[in-house]
Amino acid sequence: MPTVVFHKGGQTYTDEVKDNTNLVVRAGIKQFPYPHLRYECGMGKCAKCACRVLAGAEHLPPVNWKEKKQLGDRIDQGYRLACQLWLSSDVELLQDVEA
Repeated sequence: MPTVVFHKGGQTYTDEVKDNTNLVVRAGIKQFPYPHLRYECGMGKCAKCACRVLAGAEHLPPVNWKEKKQLGDRIDQGYRLACQLWLSSDVELLQDVEA
């Protein structure tokens, strides 16, 4: 089972998830610790769920067209849309605190 380390607002949340898990889906059903994940549409249209990948990027699927459209140059800084990621390996993410 993949381990997810999630950083937000100076706090770190760690949890194991089932293989092929989407964090926005987990956040939507209020499974710890993902209620702390900021998201909105869940379809790659709003970019509210953007996170910087700190570790495990090599195990994620390639960036898709929705991420390219929403994130642009931020992809080069390691950002991905959590709603577009189905996790099968360990990952560490950082989500910026909303301004």
